[in-house]
Amino acid sequence: MAAAELWRLRRPLAAAFSRAAAAGSGRPPPPPEKLTVRRQAEGVRNIILNDPRKRNALSLSMLQSLREDLLHDVKSKDLRVIIISAEGPVFCSGHDLKELSSEDDVKHHSQIFEICAEVMTLIQKLPVPVIAKVNGLATAAGCQLVASCDIAVASEKSQFATPGVNIGLFCSTPAVALGRSLPRKVALEMLFTGEPLSAQEALMHGLVSKVVPEDKLEEETMKISHKICESSKSVLALGKATFYRQMTQDLDAAYKMTTQVMVDNLTLRDGQEGIEAFIQKRKPVWSHSQDQKK
Repeated sequence: MAAAELWRLRRPLAAAFSRAAAAGSGRPPPPPEKLTVRRQAEGVRNIILNDPRKRNALSLSMLQSLREDLLHDVKSKDLRVIIISAEGPVFCSGHDLKELSSEDDVKHHSQIFEICAEVMTLIQKLPVPVIAKVNGLATAAGCQLVASCDIAVASEKSQFATPGVNIGLFCSTPAVALGRSLPRKVALEMLFTGEPLSAQEALMHGLVSKVVPEDKLEEETMKISHKICESSKSVLALGKATFYRQMTQDLDAAYKMTTQVMVDNLTLRDGQEGIEAFIQKRKPVWSHSQDQKK
């Protein structure tokens, strides 16, 4: 047996022995193995779901890793965009059903759904755009993850489904994101039947932003990311927060609120820098700060 294969088989046993030893000694067990990979360069953070053997299921450990990577140094001026992608043929299969069996109590089940809701809402509260780069199947809470991102770019082979109804667990929490991304009747058909949408259908109904050939997925996602990086982080943060806030208001309230935000935007150092650069026909030099123009 090759050394790499032997190590792959021994790792779970070693971790189990370590946890057992820690429990017997009274020491706290080691933290769970991190199931995401975080890389960052030129303002773009890539968060990769990295448990393809389990179809990148949103286990409690996966959700904790994802939350950690989303929040890491999020206020840094060096962070401008976050991309969420996945290893393997499945983007994300939703919750790990083994964690939702009757062997675990209601408290454990509540913890899983609560942290999932926290992660999904966190994505829209972050001060930077979050892009889902989807290359494969996204089901249940995995589909919810795509719907929760600000932008989604998918390969032509990708599919999206909420099949919980078929196993007796209606996708009620994914329905929150789906109902805010898709026309109501399309969302309900997905929820009632569990049948998947193709990438083109997802594009037509607004679940994803773009559909491209698989070999162009990386290029298109980075093209969008680099374009975002050309703008002021502080202006984008203000704009993103305002967009989601006004979506919950009626028309008059939305215009009243956004009118004030436009005025506030003009007080930002980068708001005035952008206008001055346009008038002077030069490239703006962004501070990416929330400081006001003196």
